[in-house]
Amino acid sequence: MTEDLNEIAMEESADGAGRTIEERFARRIQITVPDRRSPRLQQLMEILNADDDLYALWVAANVVAIERLDMSDHGPVHVKIVTNIALRMLRLMVDAGIEPSVVKNYGLEVQDAEVVVVLGALMHDLGMSIHRADHEGFSLFVAQDKLREILPQLYDTATAAIIRSEVLHAIICHRSGGKPLTVEAGIVRIADALDMAKGRSRIPFEKGSASIHSVSAAAIESVSIDAGKDRPVRLTVEITNSAGVFQLDQLFREKLKGSGLEELVELRAVLQGDTEQTLFKEFRI
Repeated sequence: MTEDLNEIAMEESADGAGRTIEERFARRIQITVPDRRSPRLQQLMEILNADDDLYALWVAANVVAIERLDMSDHGPVHVKIVTNIALRMLRLMVDAGIEPSVVKNYGLEVQDAEVVVVLGALMHDLGMSIHRADHEGFSLFVAQDKLREILPQLYDTATAAIIRSEVLHAIICHRSGGKPLTVEAGIVRIADALDMAKGRSRIPFEKGSASIHSVSAAAIESVSIDAGKDRPVRLTVEITNSAGVFQLDQLFREKLKGSGLEELVELRAVLQGDTEQTLFKEFRI
């Protein structure tokens, strides 16, 4: 799983200032997930990858994040990474006997829980196409329209409405202080925080933002997601400098707290090598 995430992370994430819409689309990134278990998920991915409107929203979110706010990307690469992490976590939990909320509450199938997780992960930052401030709230009404287009192609009217509600719940719960009430929403919340593999902080860091956030993010080498020994999911984060612990202790801990999945996820950080990588030579305020 580590190699897969790193491969995704190395894809072109910045759309590049000054390129036209046509040029940005010419470098379109396909959203892929392991979907062989689920015919419904296969159908969903075909629909999503053919949706020019949805891809344009991801491009717009990236322009706001990277080109206007000097942040790390919030576009196609970010959502692809988060989606693959979330789907991996869900499947590990199901293999360990954890029942997804749509199965428990509505008698739906595990593949329907996968649809909720995938759509929640792919649409959680659509509001960034409007503004960073309160983007979680903006994501709700942007995603609402898209879900009304997509879900009737997969479900009857009533089931589509239930799935839509579950996806919107997952989206709003990824915000700071969000309190997921479902397994699926908790997974999306945690997965969003795990997009921290090698190179994911390079945009703000290379622009001179030598803050504890950018320095600690630069110390993250890789993230792997496996079945745990004592808990269903074990996260292993390899770091090249002790500063990386900040990402885990302050930022990841905040996402895990209140997710409802605290007892299902274990995390360990491993410092690579005998010496630490030098991330900067001087810091001034």
